Amino acid sequence: MAHKITLLPGDGIGPEVVQATVKVLEATGVSLDWEVFDKTGTDALEEFGTPLPDVILDSIRRNKVALKGPITTPVGGGFKSVNVTLRQRLDLFANVRPCKSLPGIETPFENVDLIIFRENTEGLYSGIENYDERLEIADTIARVTRAGSARIIRFAFEYARREQRSLITLVHKANILKKAGAMFLEIGRDVAPDYPSIDMNDRIIDNMSMQLVMYPERYDCIVTTNLFGDILSDLCAGLVGGLGVVAGANIGENCAVFEAVHGSAPDIAGQNKANPTAVLRSAVMMLRYIGESTAADAIESALQAVYTEGKTLTGDVGGTSSTTEFSAYLADRVASLVRQ
Repeated sequence: MAHKITLLPGDGIGPEVVQATVKVLEATGVSLDWEVFDKTGTDALEEFGTPLPDVILDSIRRNKVALKGPITTPVGGGFKSVNVTLRQRLDLFANVRPCKSLPGIETPFENVDLIIFRENTEGLYSGIENYDERLEIADTIARVTRAGSARIIRFAFEYARREQRSLITLVHKANILKKAGAMFLEIGRDVAPDYPSIDMNDRIIDNMSMQLVMYPERYDCIVTTNLFGDILSDLCAGLVGGLGVVAGANIGENCAVFEAVHGSAPDIAGQNKANPTAVLRSAVMMLRYIGESTAADAIESALQAVYTEGKTLTGDVGGTSSTTEFSAYLADRVASLVRQ
């Protein structure tokens, strides 16, 4: 029976990297029935009067799973981020970003294997803002709730137990944020005893940023609030080669959206040079989510092999291959593994 999945190619390089990913997914032999929505963001705004039409949200609610390419967010004005809107409208409270080294990519560290669990719907991204034109004062409220904090912390512990991870580091700013930060830390200390096989420690956000660029090997799973998680996940991506090679998932109680965490890179759109690895690794997470672990293993193994060879890679990771050349070569490797 086919898995019905909502597909959002996005804009900029999105359609290219998503098409490349679909090609590799087809090589696994898993039956995937795509419900495709080509227009989001600016394109959707022009046609539907909104950057995220309800028909897309309805599709994700119905299918329970979506794969998404990057969508441009206007800076300093324009419409609200489609990514943030998706997370809030669908209550995708857990942002999960594994940052794991790939062979052949030159980085300051080897064998990095971190997972960031970011609360995805609250904090400074709650959207509660006011602007006093007379005084020219902008206020943004970071709303942190006990229920929201508890569910992301417990989600992180459950994930760590399932994946046999050994350590969770809770990141906060409780020394300054005496209410919101202290509550997040307190909840973590309350939840941790329910998981005796997993150790928990905590770090202040600024110290954690320093620790990660000096001693990433000391850390395993990191759980934190929305803004801190946004920043730390990009920092950790930098440890393994950048946003072009790391996966992302937004998971709620009823559905999940798997996405590239990088931007839409309009400057190279249409040039067949973008690296689809981020979407591919997100698709691997998606396959595991829908119970297709064998196919996920095949793509993961093929990616490791192709990066180890280093012969058919895109320019951003030191190669000379195009998007389509890379994906075709990878798809052949996946198909070969599936046949074995």
